[in-house]
Amino acid sequence: MFVFCFSLKEFKMMKAVGLRSGWTFLTLFICILISLLVLLLRRTPHKRSCNLFRGNWIKDETNNYPLYNSTHCPFIEREFNCQRNGRLDKDYLKYRWKPHACSLTRFDGGAFLKKFKGKSIMFVGDSLSRNQWLSLVCILYTSQPKANYNTTRVGDVSIFTFLDFGVQVMLDRSVYLVDVVMEKRGRILKLDSIEGGKLWKEIDMLIFNTWHWWSRRGITQPWDYIKVGGKYYKDMDRMVAFEKALLTWAKWIDTNIDPSKQLVFFQGVSPSHYNGTDWGQRGVKSCSGQRQPLSGSTYPAGLPPALSVQKNVLRIIKKPVTLLDVSNLSLLRKDGHPSIYGMNGRTGMDCSHWCLAGVPDTWNEILYNLVI
Repeated sequence: MFVFCFSLKEFKMMKAVGLRSGWTFLTLFICILISLLVLLLRRTPHKRSCNLFRGNWIKDETNNYPLYNSTHCPFIEREFNCQRNGRLDKDYLKYRWKPHACSLTRFDGGAFLKKFKGKSIMFVGDSLSRNQWLSLVCILYTSQPKANYNTTRVGDVSIFTFLDFGVQVMLDRSVYLVDVVMEKRGRILKLDSIEGGKLWKEIDMLIFNTWHWWSRRGITQPWDYIKVGGKYYKDMDRMVAFEKALLTWAKWIDTNIDPSKQLVFFQGVSPSHYNGTDWGQRGVKSCSGQRQPLSGSTYPAGLPPALSVQKNVLRIIKKPVTLLDVSNLSLLRKDGHPSIYGMNGRTGMDCSHWCLAGVPDTWNEILYNLVI
């Protein structure tokens, strides 16, 4: 519907006299612009701007959280299954993430499976990717407990297929994203090689992650030399190596991704909680015994430096990649780790991974809000 500045009779009269007057032309031009603006505003929905990653954790009073009961998902691996491993407190399961300017739509597993019917989803990264992958599998499985499914593993790729929907949810274990190969010198971390990317080319939605292995040294370090630009190094600044690897990955994205067919996300740095000073508890040396999130929306010790490297690299990518900026919201959840209720029980202390159900479910809920 147009906004008319003249009656139909007046418009015909002006047309008859040839719209000789300059003011008439100007007035008519302004009227047309106003009409087009009104039409545009009527057709354009007004969406409230909202940063899904800025907010705070609140206790859920609706019994809608957690998104699933861990006892109903048989696929949770021992290292993440805190309730089965003897954790008695359950308050950590009842918190939900509340962005400042809006609310998250609760994850609807059925809607997600319909949205991605016939498509493939792949998490690529380390054990934090496995944390998020298993979370998504549990959310979807418990939403459709009678659905037919299949699980298999091909090399380093784990595949969970919802047969009734033709949806594959996969995990490719690639802790550096770039290649680690065996040569005469030994195990080589090749910062400018990404042959492993051949597995990612036809995937409909990719969620990448890497960071936690970059600081490993000694017997847990899975390489002997770093290679870049045809030169070998016994070691180098790990943050520099991390950035070089991400630049190689960024080049792969720009070369291989088709934005009209594929969605690409990057999981931000998932934090650890081994130093209570970072969150205001001097003398505390682990996440053990932590029962509730930090209040507010800011972590006292600030964000991990690796996140800045990630963001800087993502800024130069030409193809669209969305950062799942989960670092800050996860920093606030010192209570969400397995601690002594992980794989090694009371002989270990895991303040890096997350209990399931738990924090990774929120990562996936934000992912759901971004794609549905």
